[in-house]
Parts: sequence; structure tokens; C-alpha cells
Amino acid sequence: MNETTQCSIVGAGIAGVAAAIRLRAAGASVTVFDQNNHVGGKLAECSMQGYRFDMGPSLFTMPQFIEELFACAGAKMEDYFSYQKEEIICKYFFEDSTVFTAYSDKTKYIAEACRVFDVEPEALITYFDKSAMKYDRTRSIFLERSLHRWSTYLRRDTLKGLMAMPKLDLLQSLHQINRRAFRDPRLVQIFDRYATYNGSTPYRTPGIMSLIPHLEQNIGTYYPHGGMISIPRALHRLAEDMGVQFRLNTKVDQIMTEGNKVTGVRVGSSVIATDRVICNADMFSAYRYLLPQVKAPEKAMQQERSSSGIIFYWGVKKAFPSLQLHNIFFASDYRKEFDWISEGGEWHQDPTIYLNITSKCDTHDAPEGCENWFILINVPARAGEDWKHWTEVMRKAVIDKLSRLLKEDIANLIECEDVLTPDLIESRTSSHLGALYGSASNDRMAAFVRHPNFHAAIHGLYFCGGSVHPGGGIPLCLLSGKIVAQEITQTA
Repeated sequence: MNETTQCSIVGAGIAGVAAAIRLRAAGASVTVFDQNNHVGGKLAECSMQGYRFDMGPSLFTMPQFIEELFACAGAKMEDYFSYQKEEIICKYFFEDSTVFTAYSDKTKYIAEACRVFDVEPEALITYFDKSAMKYDRTRSIFLERSLHRWSTYLRRDTLKGLMAMPKLDLLQSLHQINRRAFRDPRLVQIFDRYATYNGSTPYRTPGIMSLIPHLEQNIGTYYPHGGMISIPRALHRLAEDMGVQFRLNTKVDQIMTEGNKVTGVRVGSSVIATDRVICNADMFSAYRYLLPQVKAPEKAMQQERSSSGIIFYWGVKKAFPSLQLHNIFFASDYRKEFDWISEGGEWHQDPTIYLNITSKCDTHDAPEGCENWFILINVPARAGEDWKHWTEVMRKAVIDKLSRLLKEDIANLIECEDVLTPDLIESRTSSHLGALYGSASNDRMAAFVRHPNFHAAIHGLYFCGGSVHPGGGIPLCLLSGKIVAQEITQTA
């Protein structure tokens, strides 16, 4: 591969930028297009009245995938990006006044869990060990390579993973696995919440998802200095330094094909010829708007969407020493909450609240003595919902719950406010119905139904991002960019 190989990437999300860095490092000429004025897709920020907020993803795990990109580029990461490991993963608050601090140190975590939940240490050790085993056995199949190439299944590590299938709990739900592992329903609820990391419900997503705690507890949670926005900014700068061209504020209207081959991208009345196109747009929107001439994969298009969210950004004129970077305030009836999100049942008036406060790590993110509160409430990605109504309902529920549990009138402390709803998420990021993670993982075959990273019938057309293999979230998006780059360089 050399400069004569032209690669166009539609969408400057984290997956598209990762693919750009890898392809440029391999020698290709790369241009990235995005209709927005910033790089990073859902990784965006906003500021108001002295408060700064990360608007999208707020949890940083598996930093090795970021490190890989700098190593691939032959650059020193410290010249662009730095981060720190967090001593506390999350702080959990329950309606019965139970408070649990989840430490990153496994010994401290287990000791605290034994004190709060009266659980035997062996139960947690066994759970974390099995979580690590599931990740190690499946990463080569489900995360690091294309699921849609026969060569993946002929590798030794893949065969080892397939042999471990009976131990992966594919036939039981995550909730069933957790209920079997722990007696205390509060501890079950803590481990059930990992289903939300890919927008699914613990009552339907398969038990293999119990591998997710391994990423936090055994590998760790981290904070990028400067906030989550520093990730796309660092990668953008790295890519530009390598010679990747970015055309922001530029909407691609169509990915052009002729016969069984991609020919370029159309921007307005101009067609830019290219050898390969990597689509980093949401797969549903890509086929409906960017590839109207190509037959859509309707089975993949009809997959259940992941959950969406209503996000409040509050400038709070008080500091709360009892809170951490990541905080969860649990619903009293978790099942009823997920029934509404995934099944359309009756709304439960006591939602689970995720509260992120980056000013705990970067003090300049809020005025002195104040905090920047990012509050996420999981809601369904469904057409026809009245999001103005649900915003008002959720705002009151959040204020009532936090005021009760923190013993403070939160409403009087909100100095400034913004809100992001599913319809706004959809319009700003082209994510179908505002789904945060593309399709849900509420079925044991969901991974195999996800759209592949390439088009089987059109040469030169590739896909990356949260709506295709291997899935949503920063680590998986980075891996999708890696898989696409591997596909292209191996066939160049």
C-alpha cells in the first residue's frame, strides 16, 4: 500500500479516526469527511458559565487500544495524551441508604463488598476469575477480528474459544448468572448494571456479558487528563501530523458505486474519486441515505436498538465530598425500569441515575466550590416518544431522588443547564432513533447478526463504528477501526 491508494472515511467518529491513523501508517492517502465542525462523533463537549462538560461517553477503559495507535504511528503518546488510573471505580447508592464504594484494588473491593453485603470472598474471586476467562476465550472471536471471515475460525485461539463455549453462559441471562452467584439482591443489581454498557437489559442479554466487569476490575478504569474530549483531540492531532486530511463541516451526500465496486463519494455536486470508502456513519442511516442504490441488509437493519438516554448537564453551585467521578443511584425496582426501556412496559417513577463529575479530577471544569454534573438516565430508543414530556418527567424524578439521597435541595443549586435527548442524539450523530450503541445485545446471536466490517458484494466498501462489528463503546469502536484497517491492508 502506498500514496496512490486513496481511502476516504465518511464520519470522524473515534472508529473512523482510528482507521485513518492505521491506514496512513500503512502508507495510504487518507481523507476524513464529517458534517460536524469537530472530530469524535459522540465524543463532544460544551461549556456554559464557567462549567465544561463532556457530552457523550464518560467512562475510559482499556487504554491499551489508544496506546496501540501511537505505537502504530511511531509517535510518543506523552506528546499528545495522558491519563491516570482511578482508585475508585464507582460509588453506588441504594434507596435503603446503603452506600458501596467499588475500589479498583481487588483486595479492597472484596473487603468492602464483604462488609456491606455479607458476601463470601470466594464468591467474588470466582466471579472475577470467570469474567477474565470469558474475555480471554472470546476476544479473538468477538472483538479483535472479523466474525465474517472463515479464516477467523481456523485460528488456534479461536478454536480454544469455541471449545470453551459450554462455560460461557450463552443460554442464560446475565441476571440469572448474577442471581446464582450472589445472594444479596443489591450486589446482583451492581453486576446487572454492566448490561447497560452496551445498551442492553440484564434480564435478556446473555450471561457471557459477565465478562464486562473484567474490564473494570481486572484491567482498571481511567481518567484522561482534560476529559474525554482529549481522546479525539489527541488522535485528531496525531492523524494530521501523519498527513491525514480532514474535511470538517463537509457533508457526504452519497457513497458512489458502479457495478460491484466503490468509486468515490459525492459532496454536493462534486464527486471525489477514491479506491476505498470506510463508512463510519450509523449503519441504518448509511444504507437509507448514503447508499440508496445498494440493497440494504434488512435483517441487520431490523435488529433491536440499544437503549438511548436523556442527559442533563448541570452547573451545580456546591461541592459534594461524598461523590466521586462516577456515581450510580439505583432504582428500587430494576426489573420494572428495564421493562419500560426494552419492552414498552409502564414507566417506573424511580429511574437509575448515573452521575459523572469530571471536576473531581480536572478542577478547572467548574468554578471553585462548584461541580459539573453529567446526569444520564437510560431511556428507550423508540420512534414516536414525546421527548419534551419525558425530559420534564425525568428532570423532576432526578431532582427528587438526588435531593432525598443527598439530603440537599438540588433544584436550588442548579446554576445553569443543558439537556440532550434521543431525538437530538439522532439529529447530531445520525444514530438511528438516538440509540447509543447501535443494536442491542439482548440475544445470544446478536453478535453474528451485526453488520460486518466490509460489504461482501461491493469491493472497496467498508464499515466501522458502534453500529457494526464488534459493537458500541470506545474500546469496541477502536477495535472496529483496527479490523477495517487490517481488512484493507491485507487485500491491498
